[in-house]
Amino acid sequence: MILLAVLFLCFISSHSASVKGHTTGLSLNNDQLYKLKYTTEVLVDGGERKLQDSVGYRISSEVDVVLLWRNPDGDDDQLIQITITGVNVENVNQQRGEKSIYKGKVTPKITGKENLAALQRPVLLHLVHGKVKEFYSYENEPVPIENLKRGLASLFQMQLSSGTTNEVDISGDCKVTYQAQQNKVVKTKALDTCKIERSGFTTANQVLGVNSKATSVTTYKIEDSFVTAVLAEETRAFALNFLQTVAGKIVSKQKLELKTTEAGPRMIPGKNVAGVIKAVGSKYTSIPLVGQAFQSPCKGCLSLAEHWQTIRKELEPDNLSKAESVSSFLAFIQHLRTAKREDILQILKAEKKEVLPQLVDAVTSAQTPDSLEAILDFLDFKSDSSVVLQERFLYACGFASHPDEELLRALLSKFKGSFASNDIRETVMIIMGALVRKLCQNDDCKLKAVVEVKKLILGGLEKANKKEDTMMYLLALKNALLPEGIPLLLKFVEAGEGPISHLAATTLQRYPVSFITDEVKKTLNRIYHQNHKVHEKTVRTTAAAIILNNNPSYMDVKNILLSIGELPKEMNKYMLTIIQDILRFEMPASKMVRQVLKEMVAYNYDRFSKSGSSSAYTGYIDRSPRAASTYSLDILYSGSGILRRSNLNIFQYIGKADLHASQVVIEAQGLESLIAATPDEGEEKLDSYAGMSAILFDVQLRPVTFFNGYSDLMSKILSASGDPISVVKGLVLLVDHSQELQLQSGLKANMDIQGGLAIDISGSMEFSLWYRESKTRVKNRVAVVITTDVTVDSSFVKAGLESRVETEAGLEFISTVQFSQYPFLVCMQMDRSEAPFRQSETKYERLSTGRGYVSRKRKERLISGCELPLHQENSEMCNMVFPPQPESNSDGWF
Repeated sequence: MILLAVLFLCFISSHSASVKGHTTGLSLNNDQLYKLKYTTEVLVDGGERKLQDSVGYRISSEVDVVLLWRNPDGDDDQLIQITITGVNVENVNQQRGEKSIYKGKVTPKITGKENLAALQRPVLLHLVHGKVKEFYSYENEPVPIENLKRGLASLFQMQLSSGTTNEVDISGDCKVTYQAQQNKVVKTKALDTCKIERSGFTTANQVLGVNSKATSVTTYKIEDSFVTAVLAEETRAFALNFLQTVAGKIVSKQKLELKTTEAGPRMIPGKNVAGVIKAVGSKYTSIPLVGQAFQSPCKGCLSLAEHWQTIRKELEPDNLSKAESVSSFLAFIQHLRTAKREDILQILKAEKKEVLPQLVDAVTSAQTPDSLEAILDFLDFKSDSSVVLQERFLYACGFASHPDEELLRALLSKFKGSFASNDIRETVMIIMGALVRKLCQNDDCKLKAVVEVKKLILGGLEKANKKEDTMMYLLALKNALLPEGIPLLLKFVEAGEGPISHLAATTLQRYPVSFITDEVKKTLNRIYHQNHKVHEKTVRTTAAAIILNNNPSYMDVKNILLSIGELPKEMNKYMLTIIQDILRFEMPASKMVRQVLKEMVAYNYDRFSKSGSSSAYTGYIDRSPRAASTYSLDILYSGSGILRRSNLNIFQYIGKADLHASQVVIEAQGLESLIAATPDEGEEKLDSYAGMSAILFDVQLRPVTFFNGYSDLMSKILSASGDPISVVKGLVLLVDHSQELQLQSGLKANMDIQGGLAIDISGSMEFSLWYRESKTRVKNRVAVVITTDVTVDSSFVKAGLESRVETEAGLEFISTVQFSQYPFLVCMQMDRSEAPFRQSETKYERLSTGRGYVSRKRKERLISGCELPLHQENSEMCNMVFPPQPESNSDGWF
């Protein structure tokens, strides 16, 4: 036993000695000066291009590295000094030649003498087991310069063994994976895991969002536990999901090569790092290795008021159909995001009436604390003199790209106050519903304000005594889509009357498939088949549509098919065209429908030969392997030939994500008395009414009423001018992505993608008792602009990419019905107007002194107008024509 104990102690002693002499990271030899060559370069471009098409710059230097101190108790505890010398800034693209912005410029002139002096001051790096424990530099050095030194110092952090761990370096606290091979180590950094404080936001909806990718790979060549070469490459790329031509890429490279080693200074004796640091210099202080944010000063920039004056004319009402107005709107939002409350409020108070609505759109879309305070101070909800401005403010809130709790809390506070206009009170509640949904999509459903608004919507539905309040809370729920609201919706659909029942049904229709359970479909089947009570056609057809669009069972489909032939005339035709549209367009329910149609009792001539004018049709506006734009139109008439409902929808799909881009619904009821006709079953007591409802970019807007009641109807008919009524009009911030990036080289990058549109949706409904004719018209006019700004900034030189895509388009739907006889005559037409498509790109390099290089490209093409098919008999896709257009290029000095 004694012999075994002695042998065990000898083993432990020898093993401890081998660990002490082993290093887990980079290790420097005593009294050696390592001389290295270091370069960092960056390239900026719009996509996969050749080197000569990119812009960027290269910073090169010599680097001296020496070991100042090693812990006497272990080789893996070292203090090293890193000194940058011989700095040079040059074009990364050597083909630039005479156009190089650095030609004839010496480094101190490019960087500035103070920056150069700071860059060449040594930094100290305390390494323990190959990882940076502390980073020491002089106090109060310029942040951009410190970041460049951080980027170099981070290359010295590594480990010689394979594995995955978390490291803190210039990129933040990141997950890294090492793969160790003979004399080589590859480090892969998962940039999406890096925790670092940086400003930024993006649009929640994936269709309108930006797809970004980031990679970082560093390869070390090792000899005697020290690097002979390091090659790091980081790539940041992005593309707009619904328009892949809007894209950008940043490639950042670092290269460190060992040139020579020679005799260096002797190590500083000491038992701890603190004492050695004092001996090196009293000005050294420990600072974070994580990169720090900075903002380069804007030279010669306009003030907010000056900028507003330069673009004000573009935002006058007569210019809103032009792309230039949207471009000015986006540019002004960017300026507003850096403005103070007082400056914003001053412009609002000084502006004239005709431009104020557009100014309100911009201020609200800025979505900063200062802009929100300014607009709330400016608007008086107790006054009826600014109702238009109040409505524009509220709709801009509903379209907010990245709303926060403060905005919701502000609207909640307003709702609890008094209003001069009841329409504005209703709009506040409706928009709060939209904000709740957006915040819940961002995992903020438990915020105090969100919880309070959810309780307000659900409690309001349960306790509302007035029809108007019930409609208001239903519209709010139609935006919020609260799962806990489904039982209430089913109650209103089944037990409600007229518009309330229909609104509850269309609200339920917006819920995702996962919420339409078998219990929900059981209730909807009762409603469609009228098991308990008689329901009007619009409610029944909506119930059937929900069933068919949400994984219907065999019996669900069979019972609906068997009902065709037993329904009122126009409802028969409507349900038949719905089934045919499902089959033709290969909708998810088509497989089940085909299975049921194998039964002769469901599929026979009697059932599929029903006549009528009601119809349903779905078609493609555009289609590609990864995306699709669809339109659908369904029209339901009463038995007397008067329109009951027309529903025009446009959807955009990217993979599994979708965006309800727009919906315009025109509804009419109780108009049979005009032509002495008999109302359909279940609609005998409906009041005379016509109105229009719209959804825009997934936000339900407050419906517009054409007339309500027989007396109002007669007065409108007698005084009708035929002028359309505007449903929504204004400027909308559609795409909003801003990202500040810390590149591992130490450079700062920014990616900003904004998309906006000027939109005008209007509708009208006309009756002619003399000609026994009705006409509905829905008109959509939009101008769209998407801008991209990608920059890489070192404070003394900047490279960037600016691009712009724009178009102006229109879509018009007209439906005319002559009901002087039966079967009545129907004419439907939907036209897409000719649309120009313009794309421009500007790439530049610019010194802080003002000298720069710029390259410009521009493309134009024309999307031809066409008539979109609305009937299954004419279902050819409306093709887009892109005639080749010349591409213009220019580059040179500025």
